[in-house]
Amino acid sequence: MSADTVDPSRRRFLNWTAGVVGAIGVGYAAVPFIRSMAPSASVEAQATETVDLSKIEPGQRITIQWQGKPVWVIRRTERMVESLDSEELVAQLKDPDSGASEQPDFAENAYRSRDPGVLVMVAICTHLGCIPSYRPEPGGEFWSGAWEGGFFCPCHGSGFDLAGRVLDGSPAPRNLAVPYYEYLSDSRIRIGKPRG
Repeated sequence: MSADTVDPSRRRFLNWTAGVVGAIGVGYAAVPFIRSMAPSASVEAQATETVDLSKIEPGQRITIQWQGKPVWVIRRTERMVESLDSEELVAQLKDPDSGASEQPDFAENAYRSRDPGVLVMVAICTHLGCIPSYRPEPGGEFWSGAWEGGFFCPCHGSGFDLAGRVLDGSPAPRNLAVPYYEYLSDSRIRIGKPRG
């Protein structure tokens, strides 16, 4: 058979068919590897955490582990909530509107929460990852200016108000992170989004 009798359209069809069959074969071979990257059942179980708010007294903070991180759930008192609108305090904040913060849309308010009386926040300083201490009482010798209570990072001296908003003069660049959460009832919340 000479080169003059070769049908170019047939050759293109055979090349195209071989490419499609090869791509399908590669796809089938890749499926087990891709499935091995999916989270295990134990990781799936950590995707959410349920908290009973009825067991938390006003002013009290509890710590839970969620996805390997400490998360604080704080039941704020009326005084704590009122302090968040203090003009003197707001003037000291780096990001009072939380424009550069890691948080869901519902937390884009002065309280950084769904309900002003409850704060849910990742307890890791945005500077170098230390865990701040909870200082709910107003006043304090460790911070100049109007300290209405909040969180103080002992590692490098960052201060945050009772909504986790970073105070000006702190080495921390951003407000503390707020994870996604939702109310399951008046007294129960679920932190994290369920998968599926």
